[in-house]
Amino acid sequence: MIYLSFPESRVLGCLIEKELTTPDYYPLTLNSLVTACNQTTNREPVTSFDERTVQEAADALRQKALATAVFGSGSRVQKYRHNFLDHYTLNRRELALLGVLLLRGPQTPGELRQRSERVAGELASLQEIEATLEEMTKGTAPLVRVIPPALGRKEKRYLHLLSGEPDEALLNAAPAAGLTPIPYTGGPSPTEELRNEVAALREELTRLREEFAAFKAQFEG
Repeated sequence: MIYLSFPESRVLGCLIEKELTTPDYYPLTLNSLVTACNQTTNREPVTSFDERTVQEAADALRQKALATAVFGSGSRVQKYRHNFLDHYTLNRRELALLGVLLLRGPQTPGELRQRSERVAGELASLQEIEATLEEMTKGTAPLVRVIPPALGRKEKRYLHLLSGEPDEALLNAAPAAGLTPIPYTGGPSPTEELRNEVAALREELTRLREEFAAFKAQFEG
């Protein structure tokens, strides 16, 4: 049975998302993975993971055979990709929905329709999304669970089960007005985050230069 800590679920969600949305830049380097985990958009809660936290989460996913470290052609930089489809047979829509649940927590079918459309790159009706989610709740090892409407809510929500069953009291609590995600503490400062992003861009530029040099070498000498 798969059980993921919060950092592991965030890293896996990022790998799934980036594979579907930016395949040209996938697999991800460690710096790119740190940047992806700490995005301020499409993430709930917003985190400030440091490199060590992401590295440890990626290593844990590798130990669980959910991720692999690879080296690109002509590059010495280690990169990461997920192996989730080695364990589950999912289509693109199902994988996108799971990725969004990993990155944003419990959500209504309407929220998941809008957000998974961005990731999967395909249009789907609300009925199709709900039918897909219901299929993911079935089987001996379901990936998704439905949360009936609680006090103060009108719609049911869905959550992933890769981190085990959630706290029932928390699920049934009424939503607080103006509640905002609490950043994950213990990570870098905003300045360090900016440095991480710059480092990731520099690393990507280095990779592109290496690939161009290798391509150019084919026509020389």
